[in-house]
Amino acid sequence: MTPEMVITIVQRAIEVTVLVAAPMLAAALIVGLVVSIFQTATQINEMTLSFIPKLLAMIAVMVVAGPWMTSTMMDYIIRLYSSIPSLIG
Repeated sequence: MTPEMVITIVQRAIEVTVLVAAPMLAAALIVGLVVSIFQTATQINEMTLSFIPKLLAMIAVMVVAGPWMTSTMMDYIIRLYSSIPSLIG
């Protein structure tokens, strides 16, 4: 196993992690921005007001994008495990 192979495996793992986490992070970012604008406009400074909508948005994204996230992770894991014999030998 060469250093280039290790770098490639780690790079692909980071790419898959970012790809799978992006929908939930984007939803939290958008909801947080909307709630912050609402709090600024109404001068309400309540921390739980931003937490609950973010949590609900992330749950909704997990329900909608969950199958895609799971299939993406499973595809990477299957390809990684199937390449173990070629990486060792």
